[in-house]
Amino acid sequence: MSGNYDHLADRLDSVASDLDEIMFDQLREAAAEKTGRPADDKRLTQARRAIEKASRVLRGRDHDDAD
Repeated sequence: MSGNYDHLADRLDSVASDLDEIMFDQLREAAAEKTGRPADDKRLTQARRAIEKASRVLRGRDHDDAD
């Protein structure tokens, strides 16, 4: 199954990278303002993990059933 869906997995990896950038920007801003953890941080982290798992599944490398 792996080769057929690599292009989709690549797109998901790109979305995960975009989420990382957003999260780091929000964390940097919160640290500068000393406001604590951004409200969306937990939700964005969960979304990034789900996207990373979907990418692994599409590549045929999902061996982590703990998620």
